[in-house]
Amino acid sequence: MRNILEISRLRMHFPVRQGIFSHKKGLIKAVDDVSFTIAPGETLGLVGESGCGKSTIGRCLVRLLEPTDGCIRLMGKDITHRPQWMLRGARRRIQMVFQDPASSLDPRMDVRHIISEPLDIRHTGSKASRRKRVDTLLDLVGLPQSAADKFPHEFSGGQRQRIGIARALAQNPQLLILDEPVSALDVSVQSQVLNLLLDLQKELNLAYLFISHDLSVVRHISDRVAVMYLGKIVEMAGADQLYQNPRHAYTKALMTAIPKPDPAQRSTIHVLPGDVPSPIDPPPGSAFGRRINHPYLEATYGMDLTPLEIEPGHWVAPDPCAISLADLTQLGIDIYQ
Repeated sequence: MRNILEISRLRMHFPVRQGIFSHKKGLIKAVDDVSFTIAPGETLGLVGESGCGKSTIGRCLVRLLEPTDGCIRLMGKDITHRPQWMLRGARRRIQMVFQDPASSLDPRMDVRHIISEPLDIRHTGSKASRRKRVDTLLDLVGLPQSAADKFPHEFSGGQRQRIGIARALAQNPQLLILDEPVSALDVSVQSQVLNLLLDLQKELNLAYLFISHDLSVVRHISDRVAVMYLGKIVEMAGADQLYQNPRHAYTKALMTAIPKPDPAQRSTIHVLPGDVPSPIDPPPGSAFGRRINHPYLEATYGMDLTPLEIEPGHWVAPDPCAISLADLTQLGIDIYQ
């Protein structure tokens, strides 16, 4: 079966300028050499600390940002540098749900116009059919049809996010980019929206790229999980496989930060020393090794740290500063050569 989305060596670099003449000072490497695929009906979770480049990837995929380099294939077609006027067909297949439902909905438009706007722009069907489509979408996301005549400020945060999801579904997309869709909601509302997304995926055979920093939420909804650190994917595997047997030290640190629901069960949080290196012209070698001042840091200078398959379906960056020597040997890497 052909993948819906294929990302190959994607890069998104932003120039840093200073002075009255805006001289180029350096580059912020927000996304640096990222590759992954998403199959029909699959959910890929993308996790990592704030600022690691997760949301930037989402904006590149829907072409809100022009990627610096790499390749984005949607349904087998390259859309990486396609001009905006040629993306209308692609945008019917890929849509985005944003983190803050309050700021992503126009406060001057009622719900009917918000949801029907993509259909109105493309002149899809008749006015009556578009009106009926809005009523169908509201029912699909669990809102009454009377909500169509109200404005965003009249709804709660969870209801506003349901409206955003309905708008994203208006053109029958095959892939949704979910950029932290529940992080701005109360915990009880989060579960309702997550269950809605799971029901919609099952009913409509949707594929998701689920971007989040909450690993417990990602495990609940994802088939596979990719862990990002400073613009790069450092580990990727099936959800159960990753949570039960993480190989990268950064992934292990993230796992220990997941809250335990049982107050009697104590958890030891592994706090990483140091700070994340600056993404502005990052120094050579392992960014993670530099953060923890690892003794093998110099051995990573000039190394290709592109993730390798350590077991079927489990990929990890061959970083001597982050994985065990046994894992390095399994990957066929000898740092003493």
